[in-house]
Amino acid sequence: MGSSNANGGGERGGALANGGVGVVDKGVDYANYFCTYSFLYHQKDMLSDRVRMNAYFNSIFKNKHHFLGKTVLDVGTGSGILAIWSAQAGARKVYAVEATKMSEHARNLVKANGLEGIVEVIEGSMEDVSLPEKVDVIISEWMGYFLLRESMLDSVICARDRWLKHTGVMYPSHARIWVAPITSDIIDQKRNHYEGAMGEWHSFVDDTKSSYGVDMSILTDPFREEQRKYYLQTSLWNNLNPDQVIGTAATVKEIDLLTTTVVDILKLKTQFNSSILNEDVSFDGFGGWFDVHFRGRSESPAMSEIELTTAPSLQYNTHWGQQVFFFNSPIRCSKGDNINVSFMMNRSKQNHRLLEVEFGVEVKLASGRSLQPFEKKYFIE
Repeated sequence: MGSSNANGGGERGGALANGGVGVVDKGVDYANYFCTYSFLYHQKDMLSDRVRMNAYFNSIFKNKHHFLGKTVLDVGTGSGILAIWSAQAGARKVYAVEATKMSEHARNLVKANGLEGIVEVIEGSMEDVSLPEKVDVIISEWMGYFLLRESMLDSVICARDRWLKHTGVMYPSHARIWVAPITSDIIDQKRNHYEGAMGEWHSFVDDTKSSYGVDMSILTDPFREEQRKYYLQTSLWNNLNPDQVIGTAATVKEIDLLTTTVVDILKLKTQFNSSILNEDVSFDGFGGWFDVHFRGRSESPAMSEIELTTAPSLQYNTHWGQQVFFFNSPIRCSKGDNINVSFMMNRSKQNHRLLEVEFGVEVKLASGRSLQPFEKKYFIE
């Protein structure tokens, strides 16, 4: 959640979903995930994101035909802002589902804005609640870092399958994940921090043996593995400058919210090509971001299609930022060099709301020479 929070987008707390990866303990899941969204400071961070707020505000008020006289379900309502806007746009009834005690704040906010006769705040997880009717619109801000971190989309899919009318629309309706080659001097900082941590460890081992007579060196390999994961294999949240994107961007996943299933998003696997656009540049890794679109559906399209993008920007940064996947060492490239990439993303076996990403990289220089291909695994935590 920006640089100051560990959880990605959305004013959520909407639902528990195991996404087909085994039974999830609700208490543990709440402690690891939902509890964060029960604090007003966290809601404020998201409500202060102008890109986020403007996209949802415009998507609703520039497409009032989807809301006027209609029933709406807000999945993970958080503070209730999307439910309130839906009511202000003319909805007949809005069901605002929230899994945490933030529901109490949402209820008070709804009442303070004179909408308690339209907006009904329901505390509970989306998979457990029951509504008295099906709805015309499902709206939710479910997006996490790199789109799918947090697995909240599972809950939106569950809501769609249970409660959306066959003529209903999803807000947003579509989503995409993007990846592009980047350059950044942070790669040197990460390597220096890793080497510094290992240097401190070796001093610690020597000191413990000489001062206390215990040889700790047997733990050096697991400590090294731990530090490598933390410094060299964990992706970073970052606000990239557009100039740091040095190659063509590729879409690694497109999602239609009306038709996608949980199985479709459990494991992403694709290949893509990218061409370097800069002369004599350091290729340091990949940057990843997402966008979502509010298009309605083919039978009932949006009058004004709205996009929310988290792409690198000089003007507007979102609380999502971008995910950065650094190599261990930079690669010198020039304009016209071609990169063949295999990409795979799975949910973490230890925590279904976190992600594991693997890149396979082959660089073919414009001269015709190919560099040694390599693979690297990353953790989005």
